Amino acid sequence: MERTGVRIALGQLESGTDIGANLAAIDRFAAAAAGDGATLVAFPEYATYEKKIVDASFPAVAEPLDGPICRELAATAARHGITLVAGVVESSEEPGKAYNTLVAFGPDGNRLAVYRKIHLFDAQGFGESTFIKPGPSTEPVVFESGGAVFGLMTCYDLRFPELARSLADAGAQVLLVCSSWVPGTHKTEQWLALNAARAIENSVYVAGVCQAPPVSVGRSLLVDPMGYVEADLGLEPGVRAVDVSLGTVARVKEQFPMFRQRRLG
Repeated sequence: MERTGVRIALGQLESGTDIGANLAAIDRFAAAAAGDGATLVAFPEYATYEKKIVDASFPAVAEPLDGPICRELAATAARHGITLVAGVVESSEEPGKAYNTLVAFGPDGNRLAVYRKIHLFDAQGFGESTFIKPGPSTEPVVFESGGAVFGLMTCYDLRFPELARSLADAGAQVLLVCSSWVPGTHKTEQWLALNAARAIENSVYVAGVCQAPPVSVGRSLLVDPMGYVEADLGLEPGVRAVDVSLGTVARVKEQFPMFRQRRLG
């Protein structure tokens, strides 16, 4: 019988500048997710190093993808037999700048995918691009895990619907939006609305995984292809396993055949 579901987990962290403590929290949440039957656990943007303002300390702590931090994330994935997705600060070829990178490791510890954030948060008084370099490639990054196809997006990317559409075109059934959504007026409402919009307009699940307050707004959530919120983690750090139905994705795409009907793009 064809498998039509996959169990994933959302890991809402409260990351800070203590990299060791952040990695320990990731390990605890990955263990809990695996124990609850999840085959994949997703963590936020800047999961391994975070503070309220992106400053010169980010490129200072940046490491290559084969450095100690990513080796520890790979070991965590292998130790718990789960696919792990997390945001790291990756060193770049430009002095004084790093990449804001999502990396996925499979249950064998091998690297499955890398996505370097392309839309940097130069908004709301922030200047992420002062210390972060945009990813050089705009190609959609997708990977397979547990029988489902996942697409990667980072935080501010959520405001650019063309990226979500390109991931859906590339076969993504679940969009992982790993974020540290900066608080502000109506920002929580926008976070919830935009995750739902990306799900509805692409007939996919959207798993928006966010840092907890005070650095971010929390409210990590899973939205189904009809826009229904199936899980909301609220404001506290925590991890929750949720079920994704690939049959629902297929059914909604047939009910609303937008990809066959569109006239633009």
